[in-house]
Amino acid sequence: MSTGGMRVASRTGDRAGWRIGIIGAGPGGLCAAIRLRQEGYTDVVVWERADGVGGTWRRNSYPGCACDIPSHLYCFSFEPKVDWSRPYATQPEILDYLEHCVDAYGLDPFLRLGCGVSAARWDDADGAWHVTTDDGQVTTVDVLVSALGMFNDLVEPDLPGLDAFAGVVFHSARWDHGHDLAGERVAVVGSAASAVQLVPEVAKIAGRLSVFQRSPNWVAPKDDTPFTPEQLERFRTDPAAAQAERDKIWGWVDVAQTFASAEMREAARQRGLANLALVEDPDVRRRLTPSYAYGCKRPLISNDWYPAFNRPNVELVTEPITKVTADAIVTADGRERSFDTIVLATGFETTRFLSSIEVTGRHGRRLDDAWADGAQAYLGVTTSGFPNLFMLYGPNTNNGSIIFQIECQVAYLLRQLDRLDREGLTWMDVKQDVMDDYNRRLQDDLDHVEVWSADACHNYYRNGAGRIVTQWPHGMGKYREWTSAPDPDAYEVS
Repeated sequence: MSTGGMRVASRTGDRAGWRIGIIGAGPGGLCAAIRLRQEGYTDVVVWERADGVGGTWRRNSYPGCACDIPSHLYCFSFEPKVDWSRPYATQPEILDYLEHCVDAYGLDPFLRLGCGVSAARWDDADGAWHVTTDDGQVTTVDVLVSALGMFNDLVEPDLPGLDAFAGVVFHSARWDHGHDLAGERVAVVGSAASAVQLVPEVAKIAGRLSVFQRSPNWVAPKDDTPFTPEQLERFRTDPAAAQAERDKIWGWVDVAQTFASAEMREAARQRGLANLALVEDPDVRRRLTPSYAYGCKRPLISNDWYPAFNRPNVELVTEPITKVTADAIVTADGRERSFDTIVLATGFETTRFLSSIEVTGRHGRRLDDAWADGAQAYLGVTTSGFPNLFMLYGPNTNNGSIIFQIECQVAYLLRQLDRLDREGLTWMDVKQDVMDDYNRRLQDDLDHVEVWSADACHNYYRNGAGRIVTQWPHGMGKYREWTSAPDPDAYEVS
């Protein structure tokens, strides 16, 4: 990988001549690196700020952390894992799988661990990207691939006095494994995806646990009985059995993720209500019951969340927090509760994507300015004014199995790189009108997802202006269809 200097004049037919940089070594970055290497691209570098691979599956290591997509669909199709221990894999098992992929495909020489990217600037004269890492080094690449995804910047709640709290405070995505919660008075701020998984585990050891909820979520039961030795042996010895399990999961996830079927939504709501019935206290159960339609916000799954509130050491708090003192949290009713530790289960800034770093495209245009009204991209992969830039898990691609979505995006990237190489092109940039037309159609489709458009529906899918910038409104099969369609006229090329 060269640093600085002019690019080579032509590399037609020579894939080894392309310099490719990948930001992030999570599932997207690893998938891209593996497939690029398989297709003959040898000058590849993967920058990763953490000291190891895995992305969100390395950063999120809180107790109970697990995937909410069934395991057999949460692995690469070219590297299937058939011996998942249970239907919904836990964080350690997923991280182990991703580390296995690094070893299996010899990616170590291409990884730059502990080396985050702080800025990327397109050079109109060179027709290349100059990428600045946290150590100040500048590397020049011909093609830049962002595998940052959605879950990078933490949401830090605006709680007056939080900085003055004398106890321990940490975010669920930066879990302090050196701090023992046993016997402590613990506050968990938040009641969404992370809290639903970690609260039941913390409840087992905390002396007293208070869960501060802003709004309740639909939480359905989780079909997660560990696979039996006989099932695992069948998956290991019969490839058709593992593939059949994957196909079965793909079928129902592909339909369910669109929320188009009123019958399926009602069945899911009934499962949620049946799960809620596990809460013994009728007042607590009432406060845990959502007032909005199932699917309006991200549906959650857990067998342990509701039973946790039956424990004598667990309390649900629904009064808004007004301030934090040196040793307590004060709510709007004037009540003051003392704590030793506060856990912030408040999620991520999901709508920023690549704009979480400083990116400058053609004619000095900043990505922040291009996305002033919200992140947008053509097919969720590339955005106008930023040549040879491809995003994985970009705007409006979140739904179903993100591993499947990423594979579609990497296949699209490879097709465009093949065109650059085959036609002797220097760069390609999606046309503004093409991207605008695509996003108008996409937003219209999003507006027709009834449960996301309801007045009561406010969720992390939307940016500050109320525009949905994270979700894909169709099935995974439709996304594969759209990203597989030839689109040479969509691009300005040089």
